[in-house]
Amino acid sequence: MLTNRELFFRFLAQTSDAPLAIEIEHAEGIWLTGADGRKYIDLISGISVSNTGHRHPAVVKAIKDQADQYLHLMVYGEYIEAPQAKLASRLTSLLPPSLSNVYLVNSGSEAVEGALKLAKRYTGRKEIIAFNNAYHGSSHGSLSVMGNADMRDPFGPLLPGIKHIDINNIPNLEAITTETACVIIEPVQGEAGVIPGSHDFITSLRKQCSETGCLLIFDEVQTGFGRTGSMFAFEQYGIVPDILVVAKGMGGGMPIGAFIASHEIMLSLSHDPALGHITTFGGHPVSCAASLANIEVIINEKLVEQVELKSSLFRKMLARHRAVKDYRSAGLLIAVELENEKAVQTVIHHCLADGLILDWFLFNPKSIRIAPPLIITEEEIKTACQKILNAFDSID
Repeated sequence: MLTNRELFFRFLAQTSDAPLAIEIEHAEGIWLTGADGRKYIDLISGISVSNTGHRHPAVVKAIKDQADQYLHLMVYGEYIEAPQAKLASRLTSLLPPSLSNVYLVNSGSEAVEGALKLAKRYTGRKEIIAFNNAYHGSSHGSLSVMGNADMRDPFGPLLPGIKHIDINNIPNLEAITTETACVIIEPVQGEAGVIPGSHDFITSLRKQCSETGCLLIFDEVQTGFGRTGSMFAFEQYGIVPDILVVAKGMGGGMPIGAFIASHEIMLSLSHDPALGHITTFGGHPVSCAASLANIEVIINEKLVEQVELKSSLFRKMLARHRAVKDYRSAGLLIAVELENEKAVQTVIHHCLADGLILDWFLFNPKSIRIAPPLIITEEEIKTACQKILNAFDSID
């Protein structure tokens, strides 16, 4: 009989030639337990997904309760399903009045696809502006607005009419004109290695979009649901996007995403043609139930209010080590830059052997990614940081 490892390599499509290939048997809180009984601190949250930790009891209960009622019933938008309606209501209660209508999907890439279609349909325009070093997903539309040619170009031709400009370069905003349907931006560029948009840049971007009549899309797939120290990162800039894209930390470990806009803007997808955007599994009732429970955990356990203190502790323990060349953070989305990619891989593998899971960034391989579950305690932060410091000391 083949082992699970043999099954993994023989029958599952591989995303790289060097997967971590550790077999996990159980997960709870910030901890993963391997099939061999080894325990690992998960310091990346499955890439900013498990904000409330793995298998939070409230999320698990919501999943089980909904599974006892019904699973998939019908393609999204046809039946009234309580988990969808309750989740949409709760989400919009956390947002400004103009972000009042929710379209539920399965993932961040799907949410980006829907947002791009919505902007083109509502404005009647075709041009889209995105940013160099941005990451928005791997499907054809989201790949088209990705800001990395090495990842993007092998899959061309992609969507026409895409322009890429530089974040935090105010003169570049002149590229936004009355021909532009939308601008899509991550308020904090994730895969670039945690590069926040400056306050002046984001406010200037909002002004330029408003003056030209194009829609501003904020991709908060990584930054949403408390990751940066507010429920959504746009709140820290004093502006409101026209379309908000969320996923990852939304579902408490279940697959779900959404794009959110005003009722007026969203209505444009419902006619000419009808069913202009549709999904079979989007807004799956079990994922919606989990998401609603996840949001209540974030609020009731005051996880957002704890982010800055926990982020400061990471900085205090790590930033001054001689191996660290730069340290960037947006709440509990942290990049620790080392000398080179080799040093990063040395640290990652040293930490893995010591029971700690780290990662790097697609467009910044000389920086270590730290994005722990928001529930991580101060003592757990100190334990994790000591392991990282030990790994820093191991660099040649």
